[in-house]
Amino acid sequence: MSMLSTAVRATRKPSHVALKTRSAQTFKAFYATIRSLREPKPPPDVDEVTDNDFIMSILRANPSLRDTRGYLADFGLRAMKPKKISPPPDMIKDVQESIQPSTETLSVDIAEQKQSQIRSPVIASILNPIVRRTALVKLQGPFSERQLESIARGMIYLEKLGLVSVIVVEKDDLPKGESGERAAVMEETMRVVSALEKYGAKARPVLGTVVRLGPKPGEEEASVKSTEYIPEAHTFPSDLDPIRSALKAGEIPVLPPMALDSFCRSVRVDANDVIAALARGMGEAAAESSNNMPDHSDVDLTPLRLMIINKEGGVPSYARDGMPHLLVNLASEYSYIRNTFDPRWKSTHPSALSNLALAQTCLSYMPSSSSAVMVSHRSPSSLIANLITNKPAVSSSLPHALLQGNRKIDSHTPTILRRGLDVRVIRSAAEIDRSKLKVLLEQSFKRELDEEAFWKRMDESLDFVIVAGDYAGAAIVTTEQCPTGTPGTFAPITYLDKFAVLPSHQGDGTVDFLWVALHDESYGLGLPFSANPNGGKEGVGEGRDLVWRSRANNPVNKWYFERSTGHIRMGDWVLFWCDAEMRLKEEAGRRGSAGLSYLEHWERGRLSVWSDIVFKIPSSWRK
Repeated sequence: MSMLSTAVRATRKPSHVALKTRSAQTFKAFYATIRSLREPKPPPDVDEVTDNDFIMSILRANPSLRDTRGYLADFGLRAMKPKKISPPPDMIKDVQESIQPSTETLSVDIAEQKQSQIRSPVIASILNPIVRRTALVKLQGPFSERQLESIARGMIYLEKLGLVSVIVVEKDDLPKGESGERAAVMEETMRVVSALEKYGAKARPVLGTVVRLGPKPGEEEASVKSTEYIPEAHTFPSDLDPIRSALKAGEIPVLPPMALDSFCRSVRVDANDVIAALARGMGEAAAESSNNMPDHSDVDLTPLRLMIINKEGGVPSYARDGMPHLLVNLASEYSYIRNTFDPRWKSTHPSALSNLALAQTCLSYMPSSSSAVMVSHRSPSSLIANLITNKPAVSSSLPHALLQGNRKIDSHTPTILRRGLDVRVIRSAAEIDRSKLKVLLEQSFKRELDEEAFWKRMDESLDFVIVAGDYAGAAIVTTEQCPTGTPGTFAPITYLDKFAVLPSHQGDGTVDFLWVALHDESYGLGLPFSANPNGGKEGVGEGRDLVWRSRANNPVNKWYFERSTGHIRMGDWVLFWCDAEMRLKEEAGRRGSAGLSYLEHWERGRLSVWSDIVFKIPSSWRK
């Protein structure tokens, strides 16, 4: 049974306690009915409300089997090497002299003892503890009491699932350098601590400085990371002792944005500098201690998530009229997002670009599986969904029409940011790294490639290949000519021959990154929101229908159904297609409010032509 189910069951009360609770509630309800006109109703029990909200947040996340496996990989049971305890030599000698078992008997006894230890759930739970991970959280206030309470509930939900927050508090309405700013940020820090404790969390204010101003010694002349945002602070492993102590005690550390300057004075700095220094320092401290035997109460200091909680939400997107980006591939989209940032958004999202730069810097220090989320204080439950699924609320690769009218997307929809991969378009078969593409296809499809036939076909028919990273994923598109004598006038078919992602990159956003680039290079071409910088045509050109086939029992078909314009089942296969979006838009515009008819003239007969051509394409695999 998954840990998520266990987490839900753990919040339920025993049957006898539940019976007493229901009886007490029945009496309270009757008594409250009589006195309702004279006295206000008592507030609901905080723990009960929190537990119910927690359960509902997990259910609303609706994790898939792959999501659950990914969550358990980070927080589930892990085998740990048991410590070797050597008894004193005198004790060993006394036991050997008194018992003197044969070698055969001793080996049997040891084997039975090992089997009994494996069968014991108590010993198994000690040897395989549930791992707790850390998240760096920037609270970009000020927030009202109600808003802080909402955020505090989100932090508590995450802690129940194994993610412990290290919070840095920012107070945007307090200009730097004002008198009394130190007392003001300390007071704001204590407000956050009080909000957490109100809902049952253990929190510890870390009012001493844990970061130091300036670059690390020896790194004054050059930045270690080639990012636009360079943190103006650093930290050493010993500086993190207050944070480590709080985490070990089961407390959430809450820090003000303070740093130690060269005169050993504690001064207020930008919270982004503190967060970036912690992202690097906590990762380095965790790496140094990785060879030591961890204590079962230790928390993995390596940050798994970066959470930026503010009032403005995520990064506005030009493709969605200022609504937030859903998923950002920083490796290929960072510069483009900055260049297309509308100046009008600076009044509504003043810190969007600085937080974008912060996310890029922090993720460069964090594991490749990590992600950052920029979220409004109004969406605390979305933090649960991000933790469990590590995905945006709505997939960014869905058809644009579905994204435009989706009720789940509003100004408070979170933006998920991943370090991501470079995405590039290759238009010549000679430029493909054939050995790497072969490995990708065979690992993804778990079949042996018929290399001679496959590369001959690529040399003859290749249109383009979209490659993510160092062949972590690829979309291969060919041009299939209509045979001579085909009735009607049909353009050559743009055919998706292969769509593959390495198993190690499935679930990290690579699939969505690839499909968005595929959309921009084929059926989405010509639209203003298809101008993403993926090395291809950058939105210039005329969109083309995209056609592909998939076996009827392919588990990926559900994903294809959601992204295709239509499909038709043909025996053991399913034929999918995506209509050119610009043509659909133009046709709908000509007809005004009437829109498209059930069957347009350009659709007549095309399915029979497509199926006739597509199902004659030879297999790429050895039998």
